[in-house]
Amino acid sequence: MRKYSFSKADRLRKRSDFLTLSKNCQKVQNQHFIALIRPNLNNRTRLGITVSKRNGNAVKRNRIKRIIREYFRLNKHNLNQFWDINIIAKKQVAKIDNAKVFASLKTIFNKISTYEKVI
Repeated sequence: MRKYSFSKADRLRKRSDFLTLSKNCQKVQNQHFIALIRPNLNNRTRLGITVSKRNGNAVKRNRIKRIIREYFRLNKHNLNQFWDINIIAKKQVAKIDNAKVFASLKTIFNKISTYEKVI
């Protein structure tokens, strides 16, 4: 049975983690998201989410973050390796519906799963 949780251990929480990821990463992007990815040595994939004020007010930003967390929670087991991932939402994301956001995230995660681990 798969564990579909999103605990604190599954999150990028420290500023230093985000800075390290932004300096030493590979970039995957599509029309709505940019994903900064880096292999990690932990036994789990960790997710960070960046949604700036350009995306709208707090209600819109929190909606985007909830959708990203939910997609990650349901699909993290499909990734072939353990990654540190920072998903950055582009400005257009606030204007599209949930189904399109999920479809866009699916393309990002499919691209991530094709990458090879290079440390």
